[in-house]
Amino acid sequence: MVVLRAMIRDLATGADATRMMSTIMIVIAISPLLAPLSGSALLTFGTWRLVFWALLLAATLSFFLIYFMVDETLPPENRQRFDLITMRKGLGVLFTDRGFLAMTFLAGFAFASFFVFIASASFVYTGQFGLSPTQFSLAFAINAFGFFAASQFAATISRRVGAKKMIVRATTGFAFATFGLFALALLGFANLYVTIAGLFLANMFLGVVLPTAQVLALEEQGEHAGLAASLGGTMQMVAAGVLVAATGPLMDGTVVPMLGAIALCGVIALVLSRLIPRHAAVAVV
Repeated sequence: MVVLRAMIRDLATGADATRMMSTIMIVIAISPLLAPLSGSALLTFGTWRLVFWALLLAATLSFFLIYFMVDETLPPENRQRFDLITMRKGLGVLFTDRGFLAMTFLAGFAFASFFVFIASASFVYTGQFGLSPTQFSLAFAINAFGFFAASQFAATISRRVGAKKMIVRATTGFAFATFGLFALALLGFANLYVTIAGLFLANMFLGVVLPTAQVLALEEQGEHAGLAASLGGTMQMVAAGVLVAATGPLMDGTVVPMLGAIALCGVIALVLSRLIPRHAAVAVV
């Protein structure tokens, strides 16, 4: 995940980088979409051990694809020494960059909403709504489809309205969609179909927010692209992990706490979108 973001920063900036990141988002979204379906299919042919053989095959295939088909994207003249002094200087620059921190945590808490959904959806859909494993896989796939379908329009919208304006609007839409769905749940109206439709809408906004935020976080970090991608990925995963751990004890297998945690992610992302420096829009229009 770190190397992919750094490679995109090496190859492109602005809307072109957003387009490339959106393509990566297809894989990120399709993976959880296909995982339950493919796992269920494997278990019809063997025991749980077959899943790990499939993982070994995928890892081996990935290794050969990277080794034989992926070229180095960073020219030799732009490479830096790998030592503690260089890293310390780079970290000092990143931790004082307001735009980098705002975009990194915005992407982190936006992505955390997807983590919350992955962690609790199976209990809600099969427990409260009574779906079978196959039905759950299909319901899960619908929500993931909204995410990666919308992400493909991020670069086009970025060129037309500017990345700063787009991400603020998309984050606002994500916050209102998640909070509205949570309100419906509190009122007792969040049945299966309302939940799927509401999360589909929220994930469409999320599909625009995530690739753009990740690109903007690295936009002005060309000299520290690898370190910025590494630090940004770590901070995003920590933010998502902390939120999932903090809300985990509140999860009771019903839809209300799940949607409440997702709405919390939306509100935090909305607040962070207001902290983006004004000059961030100039770099990507």
